[in-house]
Amino acid sequence: MMSFKFPIRAVAVALAGLMAAMPAAHAQMPGGLPIIRDTEIENLLRDYARPLFRAAGVGGSQTNVIIVNNRSFNAFVANGRRMFINSGAILDSRTPNELIGVIAHETGHIAGGQLARLREAVERAQIIAALGMIVGVAGAAAGAASGRSGVGEAAPGVLTAGAQIGMRSLLSYQRGEEAAADRAAITYLNATGQSARGMVETFRRLHNDTMFIARHVDPYTISHPMPADRIAIVEPLARASPHFDKPDPPALDARHQLVRAKLAGFLDRSDAITRRYPPSDTSLPARYARTIQMFRFGDRTRAVAMADDLIRAQPNNPYFHEIKGQILLETGQPAAAMGPLRRAVSLAPNAGLIRIMLGHALVASGNNAVLDEAIRELRLALQREPEAGDGYRQLAIAYGRKNDRGQADLAAAQASYYSGDLQTARGLARRAQGSLPTGSPGWLIAEDIYNQRPVRN
Repeated sequence: MMSFKFPIRAVAVALAGLMAAMPAAHAQMPGGLPIIRDTEIENLLRDYARPLFRAAGVGGSQTNVIIVNNRSFNAFVANGRRMFINSGAILDSRTPNELIGVIAHETGHIAGGQLARLREAVERAQIIAALGMIVGVAGAAAGAASGRSGVGEAAPGVLTAGAQIGMRSLLSYQRGEEAAADRAAITYLNATGQSARGMVETFRRLHNDTMFIARHVDPYTISHPMPADRIAIVEPLARASPHFDKPDPPALDARHQLVRAKLAGFLDRSDAITRRYPPSDTSLPARYARTIQMFRFGDRTRAVAMADDLIRAQPNNPYFHEIKGQILLETGQPAAAMGPLRRAVSLAPNAGLIRIMLGHALVASGNNAVLDEAIRELRLALQREPEAGDGYRQLAIAYGRKNDRGQADLAAAQASYYSGDLQTARGLARRAQGSLPTGSPGWLIAEDIYNQRPVRN
């Protein structure tokens, strides 16, 4: 199930990114990011990242790879705990190795502790700018006191120069950190027996895409080295590796192409999907994209038949059963969706998001005989997805149908809490406590929610 979450607000820190090469004046700190959740894509990214994290000695279960719904080719890290990959980076990475190179670069930022140092650099830049402002203000005051107009007229220039010096110092530092992350990425790729060819090809493509812009950009006003400069440094190191000509494993490439097709199917316009995957393309990724295209823009009955065709091609692919279940569920056929979603869960038992969709189908079927199954599936799912508001919402409905008001109110409180509605969550939590035994696990969870207070800016 591909779902979209708006927004994530835990990114209000200094960010280290991969591909940005625009003037610093255009950079914006995100206050909220549109996030894509999908088991198939997330599992592929984890498989890409796991050996790199191990080689760098970072991450493990504490570092999450998160997909951002943004079509630009970019990636960045925040807090050393979250790596963000834009959907555009996945769609535009023609091979696994190209995307693995992106992840390797971001791993370099995490391993180097560069976010903490970047914050220090920001503080230094602010100090430099502040000193310039102090000097400028003092100059203006001296000019006014002495009646010398020239001194006063020069003061604004001093003020501006202080800010420019601080900014250029920060940008110079950032460019150095980006170059260090590039070199670290090659180290991790070598350590894991993977090629850095994808990094070189990515930089070369970016260079071709920005050749005209680069002529008009002051290299001292950008946060990243220009692609041509990165190629000059990275390519000799990449070619020196014994793994440079090593191809991606065919099975991994097959997964990569399916994920790209899935993203295109869900994110692109219908005409764009057809251009990317014309009718003459009978490959499995093309059929996957066209199934989703038919679901979104065409005949949803035909979309189910096309999903069946995918399942016949790969009976043990859980995500083909998942897409069939999603189509049926979202076209008002929850009872019919239960079978394919049960099969998807049996093939991918650790996929919490798919279990939540199964729980949704069981609840939406209106069959009280499957309510216990729905509660069981949703509780198992929430052990793996403890912040999934949708899962708690379905759990609240299931408990409500069983007339268990305490558990229903508690689940509704959790749904509101993880959806960002703290006021409603606190009210529901207090109401849940009226029905739950005092001191029970559910009562204590409700107490924790009730004791939360809004964050004051």
